[in-house]
Amino acid sequence: MNELLYYDLKDAAGITPGLATQISRELGRRIVAGTFPEGGLIDDENKLCSRFGVSKSVVREGIKLLVGKGLLEVRRGSGTRVRRRASWNLLDDDVLAWHQGIEPLPSFLRQLMDVRQMVEPNAAGWAASTATAAQIDEIRTAQKNMESAVSIQDFVVADALFHRSVLRAANNELLIALEGVIFSALLSSIKVTNSDPRENESSLPLHRQVLEAIEARDSAAATAAMREHLADTYERLATGLPGFDKHSETDEKPDVREHDAGEHDAGEHDAGEPDAGE
Repeated sequence: MNELLYYDLKDAAGITPGLATQISRELGRRIVAGTFPEGGLIDDENKLCSRFGVSKSVVREGIKLLVGKGLLEVRRGSGTRVRRRASWNLLDDDVLAWHQGIEPLPSFLRQLMDVRQMVEPNAAGWAASTATAAQIDEIRTAQKNMESAVSIQDFVVADALFHRSVLRAANNELLIALEGVIFSALLSSIKVTNSDPRENESSLPLHRQVLEAIEARDSAAATAAMREHLADTYERLATGLPGFDKHSETDEKPDVREHDAGEHDAGEHDAGEPDAGE
């Protein structure tokens, strides 16, 4: 659900992707999850064609998309390998979206939260100064929907829309370019912080403080309110996600291999099927 919600928030849903994009997404998800490890070979072209039931040109186009995102490198005579994570374009919308399909990586989520803490308090302050009446109404509507949510999913959607509305109400084009980072951090943290409805209720007053400061056109109060809200989120993540508050170099990736070991040739990995209609 979170990957699809990410695309919805980015206004990227609604267009059915072509076969090459579907294949790139299937492979990309497994690269991000660690099924295809960094430095390792992915399946050869013939096997991918057979598994997906597509032509070599479609597979090559899908691979090319992942090369452009920094996830793969193609070397003639030695196959296609997964590049080290440091080479990935981590700000790419697809790469951020694919992180929604795995358990949160503590260090990556912490880095996303660091960016949120740098950006969102200032965005809230700017929104208090520059938001139009219509933009404030969008924030207000999201707040009301959070308060009336009857399910965790309803709350998550309203929460995401609240933060998107605040970000857009800052009316800064460059800031909007960082939406993907905000959404990825928000949706990943929700898996940890929003599993208990009681925790959701406890965050409502913090969101309301942000709204009321923006409504009052009080930039300093809006900045402080958002900073307090994110500090609370950070604290809950540190409590609920082991390793989140430790500045380690790497995180252990979860084992998400989805196929029997007998399906694999020696040294090869199974990429799985593309999702129908994605």
